[in-house]
Amino acid sequence: MRLGTPLSPSATRVMLLGAGELGKEVIIALQRLGVEVIAVDRYANAPGHQVAHRAYVTDMSDGSALRALIEAEKPQLVVPEIEAIATETLLEIEAVGLAEVIPTARAANLTMNREGIRRLAAETLGLPTSPYVFADSLAELAAAANTLGYPVIVKPVMSSSGKGQSKIDDASQLGTAWDYASAGGRVNKGRVIVEGVIDFDYEITLLTVRAVGASGQVETHFCEPIGHVQVKGDYVESWQPQAMSAAALERAQEIAAAVTGNLGGRGIFGVELFVKGDTVWFSEVSPRPHDTGMVTMATQRQNEFELHARAILGLPVDVRLREPGASAVIYGGMEATGIAFDGVAEALRTPGVDLRLFGKPQAFARRRMGVALATADTPDAARRRAKDAAACVKPVKA
Repeated sequence: MRLGTPLSPSATRVMLLGAGELGKEVIIALQRLGVEVIAVDRYANAPGHQVAHRAYVTDMSDGSALRALIEAEKPQLVVPEIEAIATETLLEIEAVGLAEVIPTARAANLTMNREGIRRLAAETLGLPTSPYVFADSLAELAAAANTLGYPVIVKPVMSSSGKGQSKIDDASQLGTAWDYASAGGRVNKGRVIVEGVIDFDYEITLLTVRAVGASGQVETHFCEPIGHVQVKGDYVESWQPQAMSAAALERAQEIAAAVTGNLGGRGIFGVELFVKGDTVWFSEVSPRPHDTGMVTMATQRQNEFELHARAILGLPVDVRLREPGASAVIYGGMEATGIAFDGVAEALRTPGVDLRLFGKPQAFARRRMGVALATADTPDAARRRAKDAAACVKPVKA
């Protein structure tokens, strides 16, 4: 792709659908390459709105509104950054040539819904996954739990960042889990996936990049594996690299290549996997930068956002690790608008520590408002630094 000049007839225009903290970093990476960026989100003053050339607030699950916006702005590339999007409209837009959808409209459509991607991985590609059943009612949820055997994990088929996800240990928790999943689903609030619990040692995110190589063809690249800790499906810390056996890493790359190769297109994919010894199971995939991958802002020569920007523009990528590092989440801790942060200087006094405060206009108790980043000689040392730095930063009412 020839790159133009922003706000001119030659501009290369990219529209981000979703402008949270991940979208914000993608926008910054694109603007450093002279790309004109339009940021769209469901609420005003989202992090990406604050750095884009133009910003819009709209319900992206409204197909008519989404198509009208794309027709008006005429971006060459449309880049989904969240799940709650009218992906059927993206399929139509791509089919008639209005814009290219990243990585593809099919990939966005399949991965928005856990059912689509799980059936692709397990039933079409034959990849190992946890046992699962889909349920459309509380009664079906109860039957699925009985079939799989307790404990089970319940997730809305459409959600992100752990919203609506819970672990059920016995039948007394079914009603609460169903209500929580219904409330946490972004679009379809009446269908869940029920997963059997598998015995694994750790879980990873394998950032997988599909980018144009020297041959002119799309090639697959892998970043070093990222270990992470999740609470109720929401990431709270991550580190890179995660130690793995050579056999497990090879198998993880095979699974990631199979899934992303089937989805096609260009860009970065966050492939989540469970690992026990040399055995690997596929869990989920996001066709965009991954929240656990924020650690790459400290660890890699090109972080996941720069890799995504370069890949979607058809440019070369470099996935090399620079040094071990870790990230730890900073939560809002309260419900308030326009909060402030104390302890920033204290956090930054430790060598190798950096912060990203996202600039979200409204805080919630468990809303991710920032992240501490740290590097060190080992991932474990970096984890300690990152968690200590995150603990220094205190959200307060302004």
